[in-house]
Amino acid sequence: MMNAVVTGGTKGMGRAIINLLAANQFNIAFCARNIDELDSLKSELESAYPDQTFFCLQTDCAIQNEVENFASFALENFQSVDVLVNNAGIFIPSLLFDEQENILQKQMSINVYAPYLFSKILGKKMIEAKHGHIFNICSVASLNPVKNAASYSVTKIALLGLTKVLREELMQHHVKVTAILPGSTLTDSWEGTDISAERFVSADDVAKAILTCLKMSIGANVDEIIIRPVLGEI
Repeated sequence: MMNAVVTGGTKGMGRAIINLLAANQFNIAFCARNIDELDSLKSELESAYPDQTFFCLQTDCAIQNEVENFASFALENFQSVDVLVNNAGIFIPSLLFDEQENILQKQMSINVYAPYLFSKILGKKMIEAKHGHIFNICSVASLNPVKNAASYSVTKIALLGLTKVLREELMQHHVKVTAILPGSTLTDSWEGTDISAERFVSADDVAKAILTCLKMSIGANVDEIIIRPVLGEI
């Protein structure tokens, strides 16, 4: 069995990714901020897959010490890490000139600094093993800024840049790096909407894209996957 680490794991895309990886015989360490949701998901996974191991830790990815603690926690429980999915993220819509002073900093800490730290810490283990795959959940905003999400767009552009740097540095160590760039995806952030689910990308689509990459040959790296709603962005 292989070992995966997933951040932001209890809702939306993170939960879909964990469920699909678990169904494909992965042991998983995951984090989120809500301890009750973590414990509930862990119980569900252990009940469904009793021959696999699942670890969770309450973590605020905006806080560097907690990011480092979760990375250490994952390494304590897994001798090796085959897959890292940097999924935790925050979206605060606002025009740039209307934003409060801390909005960029808050989104950078979760959307960029946390993936940077996780990739450095766990990536070193992948370098030693000459094996591994890092996925960064970016956004179509990484390619074209969203007008009403200024600082969010800045952070997702930065995350795609980080992904490209990681790919260049890790390829010589046989470690793969992939950016997933979803468009409007039906997650809890759209709770209460009356827009049809068919207008969205589903969280399961993102999970399936990751699994497809993991099933490719040892010599193939998927640089980027863009997943958009068939009728365009919402």
